[in-house]
Amino acid sequence: MNRKFCLDLTLDELKAWCQENGIQSYRAGQIYKWLSSGVTDTSDMNNVPKDIKAKLEENFIFGSFEVRQKLVSKLDGTTKLVFELHDGNIIETVVMRYKTGLSICISSQAGCRMGCRFCASSKLGFGRSLTSGEMFAQVAVSQKIVGERIRSVVIMGIGEPFDNFDEVMGFVKLANDPDGLNLGARHITISTCGLVPMIKRFTELDLQVNLSISLHAPNDEIRKSLMPIANKYSLNELMGACRNYVAKTNRRLTFEYTLFGGVNDGDEQAEELVRLLGKGLWHVNLIAANDVPGSAFKAPSKQRVRQFQEILESGGINATLRREMGQDIMAACGQLRRGMENKDK
Repeated sequence: MNRKFCLDLTLDELKAWCQENGIQSYRAGQIYKWLSSGVTDTSDMNNVPKDIKAKLEENFIFGSFEVRQKLVSKLDGTTKLVFELHDGNIIETVVMRYKTGLSICISSQAGCRMGCRFCASSKLGFGRSLTSGEMFAQVAVSQKIVGERIRSVVIMGIGEPFDNFDEVMGFVKLANDPDGLNLGARHITISTCGLVPMIKRFTELDLQVNLSISLHAPNDEIRKSLMPIANKYSLNELMGACRNYVAKTNRRLTFEYTLFGGVNDGDEQAEELVRLLGKGLWHVNLIAANDVPGSAFKAPSKQRVRQFQEILESGGINATLRREMGQDIMAACGQLRRGMENKDK
């Protein structure tokens, strides 16, 4: 029997299930409230009768989403959680504390098919895409663990969100639900490495969700050396989709640009990036690369990062430097999962 994960269930689906099984309709609301609060074990549902709990367990997947590891940074309080799914796949979730409240970075897939050369999460290959409920669970369960409301969600963890488009959009709907997380669309950000057809499809939905593009290079040659997706979609195609997004939605776009020492961090690349972007409703989020064990890519010097930023700003590009969180607990996506899965194997 192909059973659904419990947090994939909508309130309407629970109501229909209750009706089919001769269960009072108000029980659906009770069950949904538990699920929305991050409960994945029926034993925690203290106002639901045992016979209904047993039937739920027969029909849906409960008792999964186990926390394999929890690490808390001594530097900034960042919490990294490693979850094991019901089929043994492992994902990572990171909760970060800012002045504005808690933000969470969630995974959209167990592994990734994009194969970016600098990414730790691509080294072990692809497990599977997550369901909307498994993305929802990362927020709800994490919120329960830290004991505090999460204010914003970034889908920028393991995986390529637009390679799992429908389930990611399903997560947005679950997160928006007033009876669930009640999280506004403007507090959700989706990051893509540049799947042009999906950017166009997302544009047509005209959601209030924020969009972020992983750029990492000012020209096709460097981008192809870093990101295989660049062999399929040129920067010209990508920038066309980005300009179309801004024109149709009037929403600001973020370009993520990770600086790799001696690769894409020179003055020449900064000047080229200014010419590529020109004026537009967007800004560049600069990220100093982490040194990943076994990787040829190295972090640039602080002076080089500042110089790169100054060139962008002098060219009229709004550029900020992202604060790195949880450096003492390997908070960058994929690092801990990679080590754990290697150990398991």
